[in-house]
Amino acid sequence: MAVAIDLVKRYGAELHLISVIEELPKYVATLDVVEEVRAEALRHYQAIQEEASRQAEPHGAKTYDAIIPGHEVQTIVQHAEQGRFDLLVVGRYGHSARWLKHLGSTSSQIAFHAPCTVLVVA
Repeated sequence: MAVAIDLVKRYGAELHLISVIEELPKYVATLDVVEEVRAEALRHYQAIQEEASRQAEPHGAKTYDAIIPGHEVQTIVQHAEQGRFDLLVVGRYGHSARWLKHLGSTSSQIAFHAPCTVLVVA
């Protein structure tokens, strides 16, 4: 987050905070389980984004929050295309080890598919 805030300060950029809630598997037992997991994920990402906005505010950074359901890589790439972003700043590790195992790594897949420059930070 510190790198993104520094870039916002230096270049007067906008800061878009994007979180992706992964789709649940089709075999999830009941609708109650689905709703509970979605609500928990939403609370988790809202807390992360609120903290990021709180960190950015003293530096004059205007933040735009988005919590979107979908596949992490595809959703972030599409959001970057639609927003005509110049740069994506992503963490080296995501919040889901599942994608690290299946895709190699979320950040490398985003870097490969993104329509703009991607800065991967530790």
